[in-house]
Formats: sequence, C-alpha cells, structure tokens
Amino acid sequence: MDAAFTEEQHEIRRTLRELLLKHCGPDQVKAAVRTPPGYDAQVWHRLAAELGLPGLALPAAYGGVDCGPTELALACEETGRAVLPSPLIATAALAAPLILALGSERQCSALLPGLATGELTGTLAVPAGQLATALGLAGPNDGDWAGGGRAGGVQARRQDGTWRLYGEAGQVLNGHSAEVLVVAAHAGGFARSRTLLFLVRAAALGPAARPHSRPAPAEGAGAPGTTGLLRIRQTALDETRPLARLELRDVPAELLGDVDGEGYPYGEEGGDGTAVAAALAATGVTAAAVLAAEAVGAADVALARTVAYVREREQFGRPIGSFQAVQHRLADLYVTLQAARSAAYYAAWAAGGGRAGGRGAPGPYGVAEPGAAEPGAAASGMARPGGDRPGVVRPGAAEPGVGALALAQALEALRAVAAEAVQLHGGIGFTWEHEAHLYFKRAAGDELLLGPVHRLRARAAEEAGLFTGGVGEAGASGGGSGDRGAGGSGGQLSGSRGTGGNGGTPVRRGAGDVPAGAGTTEAVEA
Repeated sequence: MDAAFTEEQHEIRRTLRELLLKHCGPDQVKAAVRTPPGYDAQVWHRLAAELGLPGLALPAAYGGVDCGPTELALACEETGRAVLPSPLIATAALAAPLILALGSERQCSALLPGLATGELTGTLAVPAGQLATALGLAGPNDGDWAGGGRAGGVQARRQDGTWRLYGEAGQVLNGHSAEVLVVAAHAGGFARSRTLLFLVRAAALGPAARPHSRPAPAEGAGAPGTTGLLRIRQTALDETRPLARLELRDVPAELLGDVDGEGYPYGEEGGDGTAVAAALAATGVTAAAVLAAEAVGAADVALARTVAYVREREQFGRPIGSFQAVQHRLADLYVTLQAARSAAYYAAWAAGGGRAGGRGAPGPYGVAEPGAAEPGAAASGMARPGGDRPGVVRPGAAEPGVGALALAQALEALRAVAAEAVQLHGGIGFTWEHEAHLYFKRAAGDELLLGPVHRLRARAAEEAGLFTGGVGEAGASGGGSGDRGAGGSGGQLSGSRGTGGNGGTPVRRGAGDVPAGAGTTEAVEA
C-alpha cells in the first residue's frame, strides 16, 4: 500500500480540525452530551453542510462526496481528537452502507441523500450486546445473535401485505434520536427462521418514537398492550456515545431490498439471509476501521496533553517529565499509539479494496468496478446485493480479520494512554471533572460497544485460519501450535508472537498487528 495521503485527504483533516478546535472544546463536549439528542445539533449540521461529513463515503449519485473508507477514517480520527459527540458512526458507518448495499433503488434514492446531507440520521438496531457479533467482528454472524427465532430479539411477520415488528433491542447507538432505523429481525417462524433487515422511519410512528420528544421514562414504563415504537435513552458510561433501548410493538416496517411477490428479498437462495450476513460482515470491516481511527485520534490528544502537563508540573524542583521513569512510560505509549495508527490506516485502505479513494475512485466500502464479478458469487449462484450500483459492499475485498485486528490494537492503545493520562496528571487527574476522564470513558465505552479486545483477536485468528490449519488466506497450508504459535506458509497474522512456519512471513510487531497476507510484505507507516 502507499501510505502517503493525497492533498485532498490532508485538506479534509485540516479543515475539520480547525472547525472542531473552535466549536468542540472539553467544556462544550460536556454541555452537548446533556442535551436531549446527546450532541450539539448546530455543530452536526455545520459539519454536514460545510464538509459533507456523513456523506463522505457515499457515491455522488446519492448526494455523497464520492470518497471512500480512508477519507471517512481520517475524518473520524479528527472527531476522535475532539471526543466529538455526534451520530457520525451510527449514520455513516452502520446505517448508510447497509442501505447502499442491500436497498432497492427506490429506498436508496429516498434515504441516502438525506443521510448524506445530515438532514436524516440513522443507526443499526440489533439485540443488546450483539452489535460486534452481528458485524462479524467478535464472532460468526450466521448463528443465533439475533434471537435464534425464539423468544428475545426482534421478530417480524407479514400481515395484510405489511411487515410488522415485535420485540426489543437494547444498547442501540444513537437509537433515541435517529430518524432511520435499520432493524435486524427474524422472519419466517422457527422452522424457516432467517435474519433480515428492515427499515423503520421513526418520525412517522408517533410522539414516543420521535427524537427528543420527551425525557426517558422509568424502567418498565408504557401501558401493557400498547402498540408503536418506544425509545428510551439509557445511562451510558461514555456520555458521548448515547445508547437507547427500543421497544417495538406491532411497528410497521419495510423490508430492506427488492422483494418478490411474497415479500421476501430477491437474490437470496432460499431466502436464508445469506446476503444480509455478507453485507453486515462487509460493513463491519469499515465500521471497525473508522472506530479504530477515532480511538487513535482520542489517544493522540490524550498523550499530547499528558506530555504538555508533565513538562510543566514540577516536583523536587524540576519538571516531572525530566524523570527517566516518566519518559519511559510516555515512550512506550508513543510506540503503542503509532502501531495502532498504522493498523487503523491499513484497515481503512483494505476496506476500500486496496484503493486510495478520493473523487473518481471506484467507490467506498470495499468496492469493485461496476459490473465486476464479486468473489465467490459466480460459484455460489447468489445474486450480488445492490446489483451494479456504485459504492456497494463487495464481500471479501479486505483481508480476513483486518478490521477486527486494527480495532483491537486501537482500543488497547486508547485504554493504555487514557489510564496513564489519569495517573500522570496526579491528584487532579483523578477528579471526575478533569478532561482526562473523557478519554478514559471513551476507551471503556468503545470496548463495550464493539469489543472486547480478546474476542476481536480470536475472531481475526479464526477468520484467517491461523490455528485451524486451513480456511483463511493466512495459514492456509498449516496452522500454528498453541495460542501464540506460528502462521502457515500462506502468510501470518502479525498479532501472534511466534516465527513464521513453513516459510511463513516473520512477525512484525511494529506494524500494529496487521495481517501479513500474500502480497502485503511492506511495513505500514503512519
């Protein structure tokens, strides 16, 4: 890969950083999270109108900027530096790519322009605690993550030609304020159960579903037997990541994608949800890359502010930053941060199919040229979601586990930097009101959202076939032994700590746990 950024990409970073420095300081962040939407609506609309931030990785045909995951990751790195509370991740990294990948032309034309300009916000609703699994980051998303067709999760049934949703989804990112909900629900009963995605326009469902319409009611509020969508903002450790519980009672919904005469999606052999699982997994790669970049941005600022503090704070007649023990701790954090940055950049590059992105590039979210064959599509006979629409998800574009590994590396870096920032600020750093706790809470909240780290690494190793002897690109001709063993001859995951077996690629710890698949032999630099 070419690690050098284009002038356009540098301009995105500069412009966004200047705007956020003026309008998103620590005090402004603390004030914004206490508003009903959980973010500063004026700042959000300015970011959308002036910079096109939510449409950065959407095709120009739908009102987007026509860039790619790399540009979106760079933007998220800047929002991470400011710990910006916004619906950017939920809208641009979760809802929009799924609508683009699976939606019909009518659905894309109706929703994507609004999402791209910030007039609409969206999110993905899955059962509580299952977002990482649904996106294929912490486990396979072909199992019972959506409720297994039994009690729990969200169930869908077709009644009088309309889909109706029943159930509950908790810990939905920005779920209390999003106008467009992409809801994962089971359909078809237990015998033929499969997970499909449905669109719910919250603004059309009455006062309880409208954003910011009322304060959160007490637990268990709502009369038994009532119908509609009830959205309750939940208490979250990280207030800059507002979460909500959605209760759906006989809520009308629209199936995402073209449907046949029976209301089931085209292009899915047997209607088993294969295309849905593939689109979720491909979206997960991009979501992991941008969240990793955001974590790197937060860690970068936390480290910079800590370095500035230890230069000024004096003890025993000299700055504490002059003590060798403090210098060693900061140096270790710097190395960890740079490794995480390299991994995040590589993951974003890989999510775009190894393309630089930018105007004129083939498109975001791991795209191929319009009309190009999707890997494995011809062999399986499965129709490609979205047809030849530009910017649609192309499953298999990124290396196995690249998103999960980058996210694990970034979360570890942010957690380490935030903890040391609290420690090195001394007594003032332990006060809850100090800005160091913004980064500490962000580190803990992100790991709860798409972690934990050990599951991300385990899933990446499973996808790469590192310890199974076989199915992934890495280790295809022989798995390693032990939980820190070697990769096979097809390449090696650099997160492992052994040496390459059977001619495998040596471990490169400085590359930020980036998978060293075939054709990727150079170290990634920030």
